[in-house]
Amino acid sequence: MTLGTRLKAALAAGVVLLAGCGGGGSSQPAPGGGGGGGGDAATPPAMQRATAFGPVVGTDDAATSGTLQWKGVPYAKAPVGALRWMPPVDPDPWTEARSTQAFASACAQSGRLYGPGQNNRYDATIGTALGTTVGSEDCLYLNIWAPAGAAASPRPVIVWVHGGSNITGYTADPVYDGANLARTADVVVVSVNYRLGVLGFLNALQLKTGDPLVDSGNFALLDLIKALKFVQGNIAAFGGNPANVTLMGQSAGAVNVLALQASPVVRAASPQLFHRLVEISGGISTPNTVPPGVIATIYPAAIWAQQGATLLQYALVNDGTVPDLAAAATYVAGRSPAEMAAYLRSKSPDALLSIVRTQLPALGLQNSNPIPDGNVLPLDPIMEIRAGRYLKVPVLAGITRDETKLFPSLFPLMGLPSGRLLTDTQVFHMAFGYNPNAAPATTLAEWIPAQYLPVTAAGTGFNFWADILNQFWFIPGRDDLLNSLSLQQSQVWHYRFDWDEQPAPFNDIFGAAHAFDLPFLFGNFGPSLYANFTNSEANRAGREQLAEAMMKSLGAFARSGDPNNAALGVRWQQWPRKVVFDASLSAKQITAQ
Repeated sequence: MTLGTRLKAALAAGVVLLAGCGGGGSSQPAPGGGGGGGGDAATPPAMQRATAFGPVVGTDDAATSGTLQWKGVPYAKAPVGALRWMPPVDPDPWTEARSTQAFASACAQSGRLYGPGQNNRYDATIGTALGTTVGSEDCLYLNIWAPAGAAASPRPVIVWVHGGSNITGYTADPVYDGANLARTADVVVVSVNYRLGVLGFLNALQLKTGDPLVDSGNFALLDLIKALKFVQGNIAAFGGNPANVTLMGQSAGAVNVLALQASPVVRAASPQLFHRLVEISGGISTPNTVPPGVIATIYPAAIWAQQGATLLQYALVNDGTVPDLAAAATYVAGRSPAEMAAYLRSKSPDALLSIVRTQLPALGLQNSNPIPDGNVLPLDPIMEIRAGRYLKVPVLAGITRDETKLFPSLFPLMGLPSGRLLTDTQVFHMAFGYNPNAAPATTLAEWIPAQYLPVTAAGTGFNFWADILNQFWFIPGRDDLLNSLSLQQSQVWHYRFDWDEQPAPFNDIFGAAHAFDLPFLFGNFGPSLYANFTNSEANRAGREQLAEAMMKSLGAFARSGDPNNAALGVRWQQWPRKVVFDASLSAKQITAQ
């Protein structure tokens, strides 16, 4: 059996999703979306702004970060009770100024290595929350950072959509703090929480009402559309230009923003919801448009319908309503869809997510991703792009050189043993207290199985197999997307991120791995999951220079649709040409290829 055939067989019943991970930063999040209180209506506080739903009061952080901030701004009502698995609706209006000075809760999810923990922040509880339910269904909030200085005209807006396999992630992750990017790029930054996992994507027959939005199952995508509509209607009050919005996502977030670009709902929206798009380490291919064996992103709605039916059946078994799955199928067939929908909505997030964690993996049904329903998301987004049926805006796409070094546990897809020895718990606890400026406290042999050492061995080493996996995953998805876009438009730009100047042995363990470009794009190198592995005093000068150039490139692209700017030092040409972002220990090293 060829490698491509093995990969195709391994993925036939589901999809390997793209996992986002944390970075740096120093903002300290707190649970909750903020309550009432606030100033005198006649003399509102300087940080008060009006939204369509009511006034909000943020934080003047000019002295520390050079920005003004509003955190935990509601853009939709909590999707609970009858609103679970429904399109988002406007929040209830308020009249007294609402405090928006703390991040709202993460959306309900299973705790993973990248957080959040029990406190909605980067802290030690991430290590103890692995495999437990964290977050809340009351989570549809966004955050805004604006430069503190006056501007001659409204600033471009960058709306950030986090990654995390569409099953995890949160805007309070310190890597996503928008202050440094807002200040350096002179833009308004918005980050958005959206529903995750089976709460955000669920194709269950019993939930269908005949409304194409409800029936799509793409509730997370509808959340993002709702947030973009909030930006259109309100961002001017925060100094942003609603006629110049860049939608930006990484990993699963990139999948989602590409899904929106291809969405008929977005194409039909007036006013236009975004005007440029940045996708990082993502794709939107189905198995129809990539070579055999390649890991696609979008899989048929029938797979997700099987997930929805099985989730319902396991719920009935687990609470003792029926003895087994066969009896559950019979039970469901004898009840009305409305009765079964109410039953599903009565289950706690923990009951549902426990099924996903412990019972669906054996069937390959534990993942979540956009569902090609034909209404919110086309059946084949790439074919729609090739036909010109998508929102045509300038696109900037990024990839890291060593994407799959973050995923060596997926080496079994190639018929090999896992490439990682440590568990997530071990990785977290080592990372949390590691000193990057001391002598190495770990070795390659502690992380990587002996058969993959030395990592540089031709045909057998860790680098070789990570690259092979990349050739069947990220690279063909990138090429399929960018080549398809280029059939319709010239404004397609691409970068590759090569920085790997981490302290040994992490330069070999991770190198330029998936999501390792995010701290540079946000300018955040403070405490976060991998910060203690990657950021040393020895490499500070080089990475800070590179980060400044990358943020200024984002700002240039947001402003004009062209990322060229003086900080690059080279001329960035359109796809299939690219810019390579790299640095030595002491200086940026950016090349055009």
